[in-house]
Amino acid sequence: MFVDIAKIHLKAGDGGNGAVSFRREKYVAAGGPDGGDGGKGGDIVFVADDNLSTLADFRYKRKYVAETGANGGTSRCTGKSAKNLVIAVPRGTLIKDAETGRIIADISSDEPTVIAKGGNGGWGNMHFSTATRQVPRFAKAGNPGEELDVTLELKLLADVGLIGFPNVGKSTLVSVVSEAKPKIANYHFTTLTPVLGVVRMGEGSSFVMADIPGLIEGAGEGVGLGHEFLRHVERCRLLLHVIDVSGSEGRDPIEDFNTINNELKVFSEELSERPQIVVGNKCDLAEEEKIEELKAYFEQIGLAFFPIMAPINEGTDELINYVAAELAKLPEIKIYEPDPIPVSELIPETNRRSFTLDVLDGVYVIDNAPWLLKILETVNPEDYESLQYFQRTLQDSGIIQALVNAGVQDGDIVSVYDIEFEFVS
Repeated sequence: MFVDIAKIHLKAGDGGNGAVSFRREKYVAAGGPDGGDGGKGGDIVFVADDNLSTLADFRYKRKYVAETGANGGTSRCTGKSAKNLVIAVPRGTLIKDAETGRIIADISSDEPTVIAKGGNGGWGNMHFSTATRQVPRFAKAGNPGEELDVTLELKLLADVGLIGFPNVGKSTLVSVVSEAKPKIANYHFTTLTPVLGVVRMGEGSSFVMADIPGLIEGAGEGVGLGHEFLRHVERCRLLLHVIDVSGSEGRDPIEDFNTINNELKVFSEELSERPQIVVGNKCDLAEEEKIEELKAYFEQIGLAFFPIMAPINEGTDELINYVAAELAKLPEIKIYEPDPIPVSELIPETNRRSFTLDVLDGVYVIDNAPWLLKILETVNPEDYESLQYFQRTLQDSGIIQALVNAGVQDGDIVSVYDIEFEFVS
């Protein structure tokens, strides 16, 4: 099954927690803190795989979670960093933010691309020893890994795109000029899968041709398969517009040509301005006078016209040589640059330090703060310095100010998950 769009959830690995540990050896007095740092969480990395041609695998697995870094150990041992989670996709896949549509990356090169970064490991208590705090009984929790929903969108990487109505001979043309072997029959409807073929022009010279499934009137607005396949034309440097010069389907070839170009314009103004070559197929079924009339029409509007009979390879050599010469004049295949990150996303602290504050029966309840829950796991309520560290966290995150704004008074009860304490200004 050909699938060219999918939505998945990504969660990079959390960093491991720092360790609380003290050096204890028989002949070493007051060894001091030696808790190691947590390991880094795994990144989520995307790579291009030329053996893949569809996003079908992502229909069945929609959640990808990288491993968490190991916790720190004693004797200043750092926890092991987690392995990266590598996800293979077809070359030419765009990765977009599912919420905003922002392009995050274009997986078209051989370079691996990190889409979600794993969290850094938390510091062990060896980092918190000072002249006045020689026995720190707390450590930092690992930072959470990045988490986001993304849309994968496959846009074929092809130099030349074949466009036109169904059953005009596009599949036959790509089969005789390239190594592609599409299923060919006298369909009155479009085939359902784009086909890529490599056209070899000699040693070290070739280009890629894509048979884009036939378009119909209204495709630019999503009628029929519409946008499902128009997106695959967007990267093509040159378009071969195939028409049936014989009108064997009961349509006028010039009307067909204008209809398809109108659909391209509705879908994308830029796409409608892409260079085109008109290919008149099924010449064996048309009168010579009709072919000459069509040639004159297209040359008059500035387009090259090539009459061919694709099934017997008649006229295709001249066409392909002309295509190769035109491609040499055109820019390389379009690679999409990542969109600028919105200002709101440039301030990750806004999301990372989010929380809710409710007053229930006189108790001030802090909730919906998963980042704070991880810190609570490392706090020792019986250790004064650990509580000081926790208080600084509440201050730096804006929780103390939020409590003051909500009218908290000295002696009021504040509840943070499983911990309750009296507020002291």
